Amino acid sequence: MVTSALPHPTSFAAFAFNERGGDLQKISTPWKDPQVGTIVIKVLACGICATDLTIANGAFPVPLPRVPGHEIVGDVVAVGPQEKLWKVGDRVGVGCHGGYCSRCKRCRVGDFITCEEQDLVGMLSDGGYAEYVTVRSEAVAAVPRDLDPAETAPLFCAGVTVFNGLRTVNLPAGATVAVQGIGGLGHLAIQFAHAMGYRTVALSSGPDKEDLARRLGAVEYVDGSKTDQAEALRNMGGAKLIMCTATAPEATKKLIKGLDVDGTLLLLAVDNQEFGVSPLALVRQRYSIRGLPNGTAQDIEDCIAFAKLHNIKAMVERFPLEMTPEAFQRREHARFRAVIVP
Repeated sequence: MVTSALPHPTSFAAFAFNERGGDLQKISTPWKDPQVGTIVIKVLACGICATDLTIANGAFPVPLPRVPGHEIVGDVVAVGPQEKLWKVGDRVGVGCHGGYCSRCKRCRVGDFITCEEQDLVGMLSDGGYAEYVTVRSEAVAAVPRDLDPAETAPLFCAGVTVFNGLRTVNLPAGATVAVQGIGGLGHLAIQFAHAMGYRTVALSSGPDKEDLARRLGAVEYVDGSKTDQAEALRNMGGAKLIMCTATAPEATKKLIKGLDVDGTLLLLAVDNQEFGVSPLALVRQRYSIRGLPNGTAQDIEDCIAFAKLHNIKAMVERFPLEMTPEAFQRREHARFRAVIVP
């Protein structure tokens, strides 16, 4: 029994991975009324994240077929019985964190993002490469209606990841923050770090993004094709935080020497490749290496509010739903986020 719903189709279009190593395929998904604790969102925008590739290549083993997509903004069109958080017509969104169990040790201390049984939208449940998506109520974040859905969608993963990274590391005012990689995460990390008042240094592998990085808020730009980036950071006094937003294990381990004493190397874009680190370097300079997941619904609402206040914008390329396979192929080359707009 549905508490409330707008008129809806009996089925809708989506794109799914049907087999390991396969391409995205268009499918027709039957409409299902939301159950207790869930709502249905009409998708207005869904960003494409590099993590979505792990479904296709099997790096993250999930049941197939699976509809990817965890940077979702849309309108509530149906709510389950006894729904208290959301109503039909609300503008909302959902990220990768798709809900928590409320029973495990991590949930009992309120650390829902590390729930042992959490749902992952677009991985353990179907995501936003579709006209509609059903999600758990507690995972949903409110979205102001005066924000562009396509520009807001990337904040639900890329944005909240870098935002949380900056606010959970104890940094002194005016500290040097280096951002490695100027892509989907990196171009947002530069903006957030600048808005938070840090001396922001952009690290890239070539010269072509310097003008953009400086417009986004970087005060220094280090071209890795010409300069040893760790040495350049040491010459600036060392970075209190280096945010690694691109997967480059060999480059990442070299950056550790660019940290200041008590500095942190924060891994935000990762894969399964290992990289070696000298324990001596960590001990002598009290370096830290940390990882960070994305964020809960509250984290996302905080991120959106901060981005709105400081006019932080995701740079996006828009694709209609029918061009989802093309959008997926553009994920590594888009400036800087490919976004599906059904």
